[in-house]
Amino acid sequence: MENIYLAIPLAPLLGAILAGLFGKQLGRGGAHWVAILGVATSFLLSLVVFNHHILNDAPAYNDTVYTWAVSDGIRFEVGFLVDSLTVLMLLVVTFVSLMVHIYTIGYMHDDPGYQRFFSYIALFTFSMLMLVMSNNFLQLFFGWEAVGLVSYLLIGFWYTKPTAIFANMKAFLVNRVGDFGFLLGIAAVLMYFNSLDYWDVFEAAPAMTNVSIQVLPGMDWSLMSVICILLFIGAMGKSAQVPLHVWLPDSMEGPTPISALIHAATMVTAGIFMVARMSPLFELSETALSFVMVIGAITALFMGFLGLVQNDIKRVVAYSTLSQLGYMTVALGASAYAAGIFHLMTHAFFKALLFLGAGSVIIAMHHEQDIRKMGGLKKYMPITYWTALIGSLALIGFPGLAGFFSKDAIIEAVHHSQIAGSSFAYFAVLCGVFITALYSFRMFFLVFHGKERFEIHAAHKHDDAGHDDHSHGHSGPPHETPAVVTVPLIMLAIPSVLAGYVIGPVLFGDYFQNVIKVLPQHDVLGQIGANYHGVLGFIQHAVLAPPFFLAMGGLITAWYVYLKNPSLADMARKRASFLYQILINKYYADDFNQAVFAGGTRGIGRLLWRIGDEVIIDGLIVNGSARIVGWFSGVARQVQTGYLYHYAFAMILGLLGMLSWLLFLR
Repeated sequence: MENIYLAIPLAPLLGAILAGLFGKQLGRGGAHWVAILGVATSFLLSLVVFNHHILNDAPAYNDTVYTWAVSDGIRFEVGFLVDSLTVLMLLVVTFVSLMVHIYTIGYMHDDPGYQRFFSYIALFTFSMLMLVMSNNFLQLFFGWEAVGLVSYLLIGFWYTKPTAIFANMKAFLVNRVGDFGFLLGIAAVLMYFNSLDYWDVFEAAPAMTNVSIQVLPGMDWSLMSVICILLFIGAMGKSAQVPLHVWLPDSMEGPTPISALIHAATMVTAGIFMVARMSPLFELSETALSFVMVIGAITALFMGFLGLVQNDIKRVVAYSTLSQLGYMTVALGASAYAAGIFHLMTHAFFKALLFLGAGSVIIAMHHEQDIRKMGGLKKYMPITYWTALIGSLALIGFPGLAGFFSKDAIIEAVHHSQIAGSSFAYFAVLCGVFITALYSFRMFFLVFHGKERFEIHAAHKHDDAGHDDHSHGHSGPPHETPAVVTVPLIMLAIPSVLAGYVIGPVLFGDYFQNVIKVLPQHDVLGQIGANYHGVLGFIQHAVLAPPFFLAMGGLITAWYVYLKNPSLADMARKRASFLYQILINKYYADDFNQAVFAGGTRGIGRLLWRIGDEVIIDGLIVNGSARIVGWFSGVARQVQTGYLYHYAFAMILGLLGMLSWLLFLR
């Protein structure tokens, strides 16, 4: 099995190297085949690992593959930890990535950077696999930074497009803020535990529960709280939690396939996975759990509001990702780690489906992304329509679909939690149910139903990369996209329906036994599981609970406002123009960051330049030393007169000085 574990991440890496370095020789077809075969190999081997560990109940694998360095007794290693959590992540990452790779053949068909794109997305998959398979903090950090690097390359894939370059730099800088906290957390682990190996740290953690440190003089802080909060700051950057969320909507500047890959199965889920993996540490700090829960609740609610005013089809889905990541984070804060990971899994399927469905619409609309310029696409794109409907219903938690089980489990877990902030979190996730249904079906109805609004627009368009596209226009009606696009939609729609039915063993069984640690006083899923009587009983209970009525209320409101009586939307926007401006400007977070952080750092830089460069270096050191030398030279020049009596007089004065020192001062 060791060779299989090693082959899972190396297969997509090989595909990335071949497509990237030899893409010109391989051609477009060869490049996509080596990348797809690499990821397909990883997926098939992940199924083998699933069979070995889950179906045959094999013990977890935890071993070192390569020792990079040993310093002062501390080992820096590359190693794999393969347990039930790893297996779940392997299946999700490789399956969604495989669907995105296949879909990319159709979406990027005419792009000049075709081979480069396949190299990048295969490298993205490798990076995420290294992250989820790691058994130590060093390899975790490697995977963490690798997904950040490749996301930078992919968001700015169209590097001649100014908005794409701005977006990838923004993502890179915001994630550096989170990664700084993450690195400090790892450094604290190394300092106090003298090891980077997960299990060494987890075993020693209970003995460190009452250890205090002084971050600031005179103030005692719990060591475990400091470590967990620092690690979570890293998760806030990767998983786009408030206030480090601002990069994620702008990542839509990249091609649609990478939007699906980032938002569904790779980068943004890394933070959720990391906190679940670190449950033995987070369980020892209720302060950290409360912090996690409140941040997640704020993200879930307030990012959902922003989805209501977006008109770019990809940005609506992006803000839904932000909101759903907030739900996962709330689950982590409530110690319902299994529910957070379960929602990560179901969300990966239906969110990838929604993004790829949005890409299918964009192709059919000849790269038009404004939902106000669509409408009535149901009859033109039946496969995209029905798969998008499944994805939208799964997103809002419609009974029987995957998102229903995972989202309701999170809401119930928060309702049972006694951790500080749980009341606010419960209110936020309940309100979020209504908001999610409202913005999801606002988009769905405006795109697929109602009046056709696309015939009035000119035929000359520009594609996503800003290149002229003379061959496409609206002279003819839109049509369904080719099979290379629709087959991945169908394949993703299947788990979007069925994945939730494993709720019993995953949440209330022993699937995560000895993998995720929850203290008895925090075991909210155990309380819910005591009343769990199978899938049908769960559905029956849920359809009588508030989340179901809120979801249906949001759906009906969207239908009435955007289909039945569209004038209501315009009237509401005019009457609540102040609120609308706040939402359309994204709470002015970008303006604040631009003015305070970007402007402030530029101001500090200018100040330091003037003080350090102009005053100290140029003024004192360079020009100042030159002035001193010039002044001294001028004085010395007055002494060298050329007259003999001046030199004789100076010699007499010197002799008198020496005699005075010898006679009187010694």
